[in-house]
Amino acid sequence: MAEIYLVRHGQASFNSENYDRLSDLGHQQSAYLGVYFALRNITFDHIFTGTQLRHSQTAEDILMAQPCTVSPTRQEGLNEYDFKALYHAFMAQHPHEAAAAPMGDRRGDRRIFYQRLKKALKLWSENRLAGDLPESWENFKSRVTDTLSQIQESIGGTCLVVSSGGAISMALGQILDLKPQKVIDLNLQIKNSSFSHIHLGHDRMHLSSFNNIPHLDRLDRLDAITFS
Repeated sequence: MAEIYLVRHGQASFNSENYDRLSDLGHQQSAYLGVYFALRNITFDHIFTGTQLRHSQTAEDILMAQPCTVSPTRQEGLNEYDFKALYHAFMAQHPHEAAAAPMGDRRGDRRIFYQRLKKALKLWSENRLAGDLPESWENFKSRVTDTLSQIQESIGGTCLVVSSGGAISMALGQILDLKPQKVIDLNLQIKNSSFSHIHLGHDRMHLSSFNNIPHLDRLDRLDAITFS
């Protein structure tokens, strides 16, 4: 039976000029995952990533521990939604949010940002977010699910897929037939470098496990568990 290890990228560079690259910790998380796969003798017959830098960097770090000769295939359909555009559209539509919860310390900034992003995602999924947005929720859903279907039809054996939290939650939402709010809830739970394990049957996908971090779930690595 074919199977997919659907991996979220390692920690990206939040609060930097270029979010789309792994932080030092993100590289370490991804390398830990690669070692875990190697120790479990999990090797890959196929590899797919989004076209964003954090996806390819994560795959490269994972494969450092692998005797792998397969070249990754890059798929735009696995890319994340433009969260910055959604956030700014939400703030333009709800300027009172800035006065009610101004940005301050770094930890508070991150908490406030994700609270606002969750509200933006809800409005986006309901087609109620105003502004010139890069894509609609339905377009995002279509490109992710179409790409997942293409991967399902083209692979045999074991497949590594590296993507982002939003795209992963949308893919899992289709497998589990979830409503948009549940997809959003999944999105904000997915940990950096975690993997979800999917079995491919004759005509459908089956989710075996979700948001796994065995490579980080140990006392000396608990500080390496992140969500950004």
